[in-house]
Amino acid sequence: MKYNPLLEPYKALVPFLAELLGESCEILLHDISQPKHSVIAIANGFHTGRKVGSPFTDLAIKIMEEKAYVKRDYMANYNGRSKNKNFVSSTFFIKHEGKVIGLLCINRNMDAMTELDLVLQKLKKAYNLEGALDDTDESMDTPVGDILPRMVASEMRAVGVPPERMTREEKGTVIRNLMNAGIHQMKGAVVEIARQLHLSEPTVYRYIKREKGEDK
Repeated sequence: MKYNPLLEPYKALVPFLAELLGESCEILLHDISQPKHSVIAIANGFHTGRKVGSPFTDLAIKIMEEKAYVKRDYMANYNGRSKNKNFVSSTFFIKHEGKVIGLLCINRNMDAMTELDLVLQKLKKAYNLEGALDDTDESMDTPVGDILPRMVASEMRAVGVPPERMTREEKGTVIRNLMNAGIHQMKGAVVEIARQLHLSEPTVYRYIKREKGEDK
């Protein structure tokens, strides 16, 4: 099958994108010089039944007639249909010297995505996972050395007063909350608490003893 040789480098993108995006996506490369046999490369053609040598679609013809490619380089995420299947489609305009010579198209079968979603919903119900996720924010890349300062700072923010303006009771509240979380038992905790609350280390120890009921 003859086609524009300028499209040869783009043919390798078809299997590449198919492997990257998976079987739910149909990937096609069109040569616009042959509208009746425009498809020169295709992957996952089972979605629409097309193959190499298949013709332009009605939208491809409309794109060329209306010259949609003049003011843009691509069209993304528009609706497509074929054989009672629903697709989300995107088309990249391949140009040479300002003129379109080919179309690289990606059609994602949304019916397959819907079926997958139904399977996932069933699994969630089967394993009682519905509502298991919440808005908890976990930092996966926080160095261990940063954890203690962050936790102390978090309790201080909860009070809503800068340390230099905190009353004795407010500082006691911060230390009490840190103790309830077991933070005071971490190595270096007293030093960090003292630093952030603008207290001496002996003073922090006195707060801790008072909270434990050891300060008689």
